[in-house]
Amino acid sequence: MAANGARGVVYVHSAPRALCPHIEWAAGRAVGRAVNFDWIEQPVLRGTQRADFYWEGEPGTGAAIASALRGWEHLRYEVTEEPSEGTDGGRWMHTPDLGVFYAQVDSAGNTVIPEDRIRSAMESAGTNALELHRELRLALGQAWDDELEPFRYASDMSPVVWLHRSFG
Repeated sequence: MAANGARGVVYVHSAPRALCPHIEWAAGRAVGRAVNFDWIEQPVLRGTQRADFYWEGEPGTGAAIASALRGWEHLRYEVTEEPSEGTDGGRWMHTPDLGVFYAQVDSAGNTVIPEDRIRSAMESAGTNALELHRELRLALGQAWDDELEPFRYASDMSPVVWLHRSFG
């Protein structure tokens, strides 16, 4: 990876079989080269496939991939981009019912909620603690996490392996 490059993973949690080649084409176009995913059956939703794909590219590639996959019905996915020098990381989640959610991610993998978003949640909620809780869950993308969680658990046999160099 180049010094200012970025990397991340595309998790296609469920896609109809007929859509799989189109997903590969769209992701490949976003990363600037042809890609092939290793598709396997998604046991949570009969008749769908799942795949994980590790990518490297320029900063902003995660957003390009998420945008390329946006709008297809019956598709559940996540795209991550790790923070790189001078660039925040990101996480995009998509479900057919909820659409796309984006969150900035810090170097430890935590979702970052901007100050203005927190202030907006506090203003919207007023003194209602339950409403503040709802607003913060929305800011964290909790509804997307809740919907995707069963599909994530089904990925225990995922072929993606992260290798990190240890300096010590």
